[in-house]
Amino acid sequence: MKSDSVLIPELVPMLSRGKHRSPRKGACFMELASYLAGERWSDHPDCTHPLLAALARHVNDNSTDAGRQPLADLIPGVIGLVSDDLHVDIALALRAANTALPIVSAERQQVLAVAVLCGNRVLGDLDGHPAAWSQQRSREMLAAVPHAARWAVRHSMSTGPSKRAFRRHAAPSTVRYAVYSIAASVPEPDPYLHDLLAASIEDCRVLTGPARNTEPTLDVTAPQGASSS
Repeated sequence: MKSDSVLIPELVPMLSRGKHRSPRKGACFMELASYLAGERWSDHPDCTHPLLAALARHVNDNSTDAGRQPLADLIPGVIGLVSDDLHVDIALALRAANTALPIVSAERQQVLAVAVLCGNRVLGDLDGHPAAWSQQRSREMLAAVPHAARWAVRHSMSTGPSKRAFRRHAAPSTVRYAVYSIAASVPEPDPYLHDLLAASIEDCRVLTGPARNTEPTLDVTAPQGASSS
Protein backbone atom coordinates (compact mmCIF):
# COMPACT_ATOMS: atom_id res chain seq x y z
CA MET A 1 0.00 0.00 0.00
CA LYS A 2 1.39 3.41 -0.94
CA SER A 3 1.54 6.12 1.71
CA ASP A 4 -0.14 8.74 -0.49
CA SER A 5 -3.29 6.58 -0.59
CA VAL A 6 -3.58 6.24 3.19
CA LEU A 7 -5.65 8.50 5.42
CA ILE A 8 -5.94 8.29 9.19
CA PRO A 9 -9.52 7.43 10.17
CA GLU A 10 -11.28 9.67 12.65
CA LEU A 11 -11.73 7.06 15.40
CA VAL A 12 -8.31 5.63 16.23
CA PRO A 13 -6.50 5.01 19.52
CA MET A 14 -4.43 7.87 20.88
CA LEU A 15 -0.71 7.27 20.55
CA SER A 16 0.95 6.05 23.72
CA ARG A 17 4.26 4.50 24.80
CA GLY A 18 5.21 0.88 24.36
CA LYS A 19 3.59 -2.14 22.75
CA HIS A 20 -0.14 -2.83 22.89
CA ARG A 21 -1.86 -6.19 22.45
CA SER A 22 -4.77 -4.66 20.53
CA PRO A 23 -6.18 -1.26 19.52
CA ARG A 24 -8.42 -1.43 22.60
CA LYS A 25 -5.27 -1.15 24.72
CA GLY A 26 -3.94 1.82 22.75
CA ALA A 27 -1.43 2.14 19.93
CA CYS A 28 2.12 3.24 19.27
CA PHE A 29 3.20 4.88 16.02
CA MET A 30 4.16 1.70 14.18
CA GLU A 31 1.19 -0.33 15.47
CA LEU A 32 -1.12 2.24 13.94
CA ALA A 33 0.95 2.11 10.74
CA SER A 34 0.42 -1.67 10.59
CA TYR A 35 -3.32 -1.15 10.97
CA LEU A 36 -3.47 1.48 8.23
CA ALA A 37 -1.41 -0.73 5.93
CA GLY A 38 -3.84 -3.62 6.38
CA GLU A 39 -1.26 -5.82 8.12
CA ARG A 40 -1.43 -7.90 11.26
CA TRP A 41 -1.35 -5.66 14.36
CA SER A 42 2.34 -5.22 15.16
CA ASP A 43 4.94 -2.60 16.02
CA HIS A 44 7.29 -4.34 13.53
CA PRO A 45 5.18 -4.34 10.33
CA ASP A 46 6.53 -5.27 6.92
CA CYS A 47 5.30 -2.02 5.36
CA THR A 48 8.21 0.08 6.67
CA HIS A 49 11.99 -0.13 6.52
CA PRO A 50 13.12 -1.78 9.80
CA LEU A 51 15.44 1.05 10.84
CA LEU A 52 12.88 3.74 10.07
CA ALA A 53 10.35 1.75 12.07
CA ALA A 54 12.81 1.54 14.96
CA LEU A 55 13.35 5.30 14.81
CA ALA A 56 9.58 5.84 14.86
CA ARG A 57 9.22 3.60 17.93
CA HIS A 58 12.01 5.44 19.76
CA VAL A 59 10.55 8.84 18.91
CA ASN A 60 7.09 7.67 19.96
CA ASP A 61 8.33 6.39 23.32
CA ASN A 62 10.57 9.38 24.10
CA SER A 63 8.06 12.10 23.23
CA THR A 64 5.87 13.61 25.90
CA ASP A 65 2.18 12.75 25.96
CA ALA A 66 1.37 16.13 24.41
CA GLY A 67 4.16 15.96 21.86
CA ARG A 68 3.34 12.41 20.79
CA GLN A 69 -0.10 13.10 19.35
CA PRO A 70 1.11 15.33 16.45
CA LEU A 71 3.24 12.37 15.30
CA ALA A 72 0.05 10.72 14.03
CA ASP A 73 0.09 12.97 10.97
CA LEU A 74 3.40 11.36 9.94
CA ILE A 75 2.15 7.77 10.08
CA PRO A 76 0.86 7.48 6.50
CA GLY A 77 4.27 8.62 5.26
CA VAL A 78 6.10 5.54 6.54
CA ILE A 79 3.85 3.04 4.77
CA GLY A 80 5.46 1.52 1.71
CA LEU A 81 8.98 2.75 2.48
CA VAL A 82 10.93 -0.49 2.13
CA SER A 83 14.33 -1.16 0.60
CA ASP A 84 17.35 -3.43 0.95
CA ASP A 85 19.68 -0.60 -0.08
CA LEU A 86 22.29 0.02 2.62
CA HIS A 87 22.23 3.71 1.69
CA VAL A 88 18.91 3.93 3.54
CA ASP A 89 20.39 2.58 6.78
CA ILE A 90 23.37 4.92 6.48
CA ALA A 91 21.19 7.94 5.77
CA LEU A 92 18.97 7.23 8.79
CA ALA A 93 21.91 6.70 11.13
CA LEU A 94 23.66 9.86 9.95
CA ARG A 95 20.46 11.87 10.08
CA ALA A 96 19.94 10.86 13.70
CA ALA A 97 23.58 11.32 14.77
CA ASN A 98 24.06 14.64 13.00
CA THR A 99 20.79 15.97 14.40
CA ALA A 100 21.65 15.07 17.98
CA LEU A 101 25.36 15.89 17.89
CA PRO A 102 25.26 19.70 18.38
CA ILE A 103 22.43 19.77 20.94
CA VAL A 104 23.16 17.00 23.44
CA SER A 105 25.44 16.95 26.48
CA ALA A 106 29.21 16.84 26.04
CA GLU A 107 29.69 13.21 27.05
CA ARG A 108 26.98 12.11 24.63
CA GLN A 109 28.57 14.14 21.86
CA GLN A 110 31.64 11.93 22.00
CA VAL A 111 29.64 8.77 21.32
CA LEU A 112 27.67 10.46 18.54
CA ALA A 113 30.83 11.82 16.94
CA VAL A 114 32.14 8.26 16.74
CA ALA A 115 28.84 7.25 15.14
CA VAL A 116 29.17 10.02 12.55
CA LEU A 117 32.69 8.88 11.65
CA CYS A 118 31.52 5.27 11.46
CA GLY A 119 28.60 6.07 9.17
CA ASN A 120 30.77 8.09 6.83
CA ARG A 121 33.39 5.34 6.64
CA VAL A 122 30.75 2.78 5.71
CA LEU A 123 29.28 5.14 3.14
CA GLY A 124 32.71 5.93 1.73
CA ASP A 125 33.51 2.26 1.42
CA LEU A 126 30.13 1.53 -0.18
CA ASP A 127 30.55 4.25 -2.80
CA GLY A 128 34.30 3.96 -3.36
CA HIS A 129 35.39 7.25 -1.79
CA PRO A 130 38.90 7.83 -0.38
CA ALA A 131 39.50 6.78 3.22
CA ALA A 132 39.35 10.34 4.60
CA TRP A 133 36.11 11.24 2.78
CA SER A 134 33.02 12.38 4.67
CA GLN A 135 29.77 14.15 3.85
CA GLN A 136 29.81 17.92 3.99
CA ARG A 137 27.05 18.03 6.61
CA SER A 138 28.94 15.58 8.79
CA ARG A 139 32.07 17.71 8.50
CA GLU A 140 30.06 20.76 9.54
CA MET A 141 28.53 19.01 12.55
CA LEU A 142 31.89 17.66 13.71
CA ALA A 143 33.47 21.08 13.29
CA ALA A 144 30.81 22.51 15.60
CA VAL A 145 31.94 20.17 18.42
CA PRO A 146 35.75 20.08 18.03
CA HIS A 147 36.50 18.48 21.41
CA ALA A 148 34.12 15.58 20.70
CA ALA A 149 35.44 15.28 17.16
CA ARG A 150 39.05 14.99 18.33
CA TRP A 151 38.03 12.43 20.96
CA ALA A 152 36.18 10.42 18.31
CA VAL A 153 39.18 10.37 15.98
CA ARG A 154 41.35 9.04 18.79
CA HIS A 155 38.89 6.40 19.96
CA SER A 156 37.25 5.15 16.77
CA MET A 157 38.47 2.52 14.37
CA SER A 158 40.25 3.69 11.22
CA THR A 159 37.87 1.59 9.14
CA GLY A 160 34.14 1.13 9.41
CA PRO A 161 32.38 -2.10 10.39
CA SER A 162 31.29 -4.60 7.78
CA LYS A 163 28.13 -3.78 5.90
CA ARG A 164 26.28 -6.52 7.74
CA ALA A 165 27.51 -5.38 11.15
CA PHE A 166 26.57 -1.79 10.39
CA ARG A 167 23.03 -2.73 9.38
CA ARG A 168 22.46 -5.17 12.26
CA HIS A 169 24.23 -3.36 15.10
CA ALA A 170 25.85 0.03 14.49
CA ALA A 171 22.98 1.75 12.70
CA PRO A 172 20.22 0.66 15.14
CA SER A 173 22.44 1.58 18.10
CA THR A 174 23.12 5.01 16.61
CA VAL A 175 19.45 5.75 16.02
CA ARG A 176 18.45 4.59 19.50
CA TYR A 177 21.24 6.52 21.24
CA ALA A 178 20.58 9.71 19.28
CA VAL A 179 16.89 9.76 20.17
CA TYR A 180 17.51 8.95 23.83
CA SER A 181 20.22 11.60 23.99
CA ILE A 182 17.95 14.29 22.56
CA ALA A 183 15.21 13.37 25.03
CA ALA A 184 17.67 13.42 27.96
CA SER A 185 19.56 16.58 27.02
CA VAL A 186 17.04 19.03 25.55
CA PRO A 187 14.55 20.77 27.89
CA GLU A 188 11.76 20.56 25.30
CA PRO A 189 12.67 17.67 22.98
CA ASP A 190 9.32 17.18 21.21
CA PRO A 191 9.98 19.55 18.26
CA TYR A 192 13.39 17.99 17.67
CA LEU A 193 12.03 14.45 17.78
CA HIS A 194 9.09 15.26 15.54
CA ASP A 195 11.28 16.99 12.96
CA LEU A 196 13.90 14.23 13.11
CA LEU A 197 11.26 11.64 12.26
CA ALA A 198 9.71 13.82 9.55
CA ALA A 199 13.09 14.44 7.93
CA SER A 200 14.00 10.75 8.15
CA ILE A 201 10.76 9.78 6.41
CA GLU A 202 11.61 12.20 3.62
CA ASP A 203 15.14 10.76 3.37
CA CYS A 204 13.66 7.30 2.93
CA ARG A 205 11.11 8.54 0.41
CA VAL A 206 13.89 10.03 -1.72
CA LEU A 207 16.15 6.98 -1.45
CA THR A 208 13.44 4.40 -2.12
CA GLY A 209 11.87 6.33 -5.00
CA PRO A 210 12.20 5.13 -8.60
CA ALA A 211 14.43 8.04 -9.61
CA ARG A 212 17.00 7.82 -6.82
CA ASN A 213 20.37 9.29 -7.77
CA THR A 214 23.10 6.73 -7.17
CA GLU A 215 25.52 9.44 -6.05
CA PRO A 216 25.56 10.05 -2.26
CA THR A 217 24.21 13.58 -2.45
CA LEU A 218 21.63 13.35 0.35
CA ASP A 219 21.84 16.48 2.51
CA VAL A 220 21.76 15.22 6.10
CA THR A 221 20.69 18.52 7.63
CA ALA A 222 19.39 19.43 11.05
CA PRO A 223 15.59 19.30 11.28
CA GLN A 224 13.70 22.42 10.33
CA GLY A 225 11.95 24.41 13.02
CA ALA A 226 14.30 23.47 15.89
CA SER A 227 16.92 25.81 17.24
CA SER A 228 20.43 24.48 17.83
CA SER A 229 21.27 27.06 20.47
